[in-house]
Amino acid sequence: MIGHPFYILEKTDSTNNYAMAQVNSGDVTSGTAWFTGYQTAGKGTRGKKWLSEPGDVSALSVALQPAALPLSRQFLLSAVAALATYDLFSTYAGDETAIKWPNDIYWRDRKAVGILIENVIRGTIWQYAIIGIGVNLNQAKFPEELRHAVSLRQITGKTWEGPAFAQELCACLDKRVRQLETGNYTAIMEEYKSRLFRLNIPASYRKDGVAFTGIIKDVLETGILVMEIDNARHEFTFGEIEFILS
Repeated sequence: MIGHPFYILEKTDSTNNYAMAQVNSGDVTSGTAWFTGYQTAGKGTRGKKWLSEPGDVSALSVALQPAALPLSRQFLLSAVAALATYDLFSTYAGDETAIKWPNDIYWRDRKAVGILIENVIRGTIWQYAIIGIGVNLNQAKFPEELRHAVSLRQITGKTWEGPAFAQELCACLDKRVRQLETGNYTAIMEEYKSRLFRLNIPASYRKDGVAFTGIIKDVLETGILVMEIDNARHEFTFGEIEFILS
C-alpha cells in the first residue's frame, strides 16, 4: 500500500534523490514514501530546480514497483500520478484545477504542483519508479520570475500541515495505482484527457522560438500531445513546445 511505511525527513536535498539512494541500497518495499517540508535542491523536469523556503513546499517521493505495467506504457503511470494529485488538490482548490500536459497541476493559469518520475531499469526490467510530487503548499508570495506559480495557501487562505497533506496524497495515489492495475487503460486516459488544461481551447504556444496558435485535441497513451494547428493535425513529444501564459 502506498504510504506504508511513511518517513518524514527534516531536510534533504531532494526527496527523489533520497528515495533513489534507498532503492539502490536494496532495502525498500514498494509503496514506501518519504516526505519533507524542506528541500534544499528540489528537482523539476528537464533539470529545472524547484526552490522553496522551509515549510512552503510539500515534497513527497514514492518508490513503486510497477509490476503490472510494461515499460512501453510508462506514460500511464505519469497519467495516474497526475490524476491522483488532481483528485486531492481540486478537493481543496476547486474546479479551476487542471492537469497541464504532461503532468503538472495548474489552478487557473498558474502552476501549483510539479511531478517528476525517475525510473530504475536494469536490462529490460522496470524495477522501480520513483514518483516525486512537489506541491506549492504554504507560500504567501512568489518572486517576480515565478509569477505563474500559485500555492494552496494563496488559493484557500489557509495554512496547511505538510505531512498530513502528503499522507492524503499517498491515499489518492494508492487508489489510482489500483485502478491502473485493473488494466482499463482506456478509461484512465479518457479521464486524464477530460482534466486537461486548455483542452479544445485555442491558445498560444511556442516552438523553436516561434509563437503559434493551436488547439489541444488529444493525448495518446504514449504521452504524445495531439494539437490542431491551421486545421491540420500535429503531434508533439514532451519538451518540444512551450505553453505561453498570460
